[in-house]
Amino acid sequence: MSDTVLCEIDGGIATLTLNRPDKLNAINYEMADRLLERLEEIELDTHVGAVILTGAGERAFSAGGDIPQFRESVRLGPARAVRDFVRRGQAMTARLEAFPKPVIVAVNGLAYGGGCEITEAAHLAVASSEARFAKPEIAIGIPPTFGGTQRLPRLAGRKRALELLLTGDPFGPHQALEMGLVNAVVPPGEVMSRARALAHRILRHSPLAVAGIISAVTRGLNMTIAEGLLAEGEQFARMVATNDIHEGLDAWIERRVPAYSGT
Repeated sequence: MSDTVLCEIDGGIATLTLNRPDKLNAINYEMADRLLERLEEIELDTHVGAVILTGAGERAFSAGGDIPQFRESVRLGPARAVRDFVRRGQAMTARLEAFPKPVIVAVNGLAYGGGCEITEAAHLAVASSEARFAKPEIAIGIPPTFGGTQRLPRLAGRKRALELLLTGDPFGPHQALEMGLVNAVVPPGEVMSRARALAHRILRHSPLAVAGIISAVTRGLNMTIAEGLLAEGEQFARMVATNDIHEGLDAWIERRVPAYSGT
């Protein structure tokens, strides 16, 4: 059986590829579990500073959950369906959202259902001009279950999100850009190169500072402003005890490029 999530590491960037192109990279239970395994490996790899997540083939990033497999869990009742499908999908998107290294989604085609929810959860996203997005879960009688009812309203606003969630209508990459779901829309042949360029712009900086910013932003979205400011201060205090902050300050004063050690 082929690996459902491929991994290639080059130049400090781990490229993860959802690998079920014959099924439009639909997310089955094996793929969700494998993605979590890959992220666990990457988090511990000190040679990797950023992650790009994309889909195999030319048609889809991911067309969403594996519906035939999900249907079998539904037939076994609510407890089984929630355990197998909802908890697994929410664990996957929560891990991506809180991952301490930047995760950039390269949307190379369809991003429907769970594929759209992964894009919502990831820190950054670059989309092909031919990409298409949708929240089609309502068409099969369910709400989104990988976090889509929570993250999309936070990105796009309540009314715009509800229109997409309640109609299931597809929308294009420029609408996704305008809503804040993606950072850039580029020609199809430039998706990966633009994602890598964005990753390299981040890799110039201290990995500890990058992780601190991701943590403060992710936690702060679910806090009051006062609580969020405390979280921000905590991340700064952690940096004061590192070599990277001193290297950054020295390099600034000496007008040179800093050489961060990640310590």
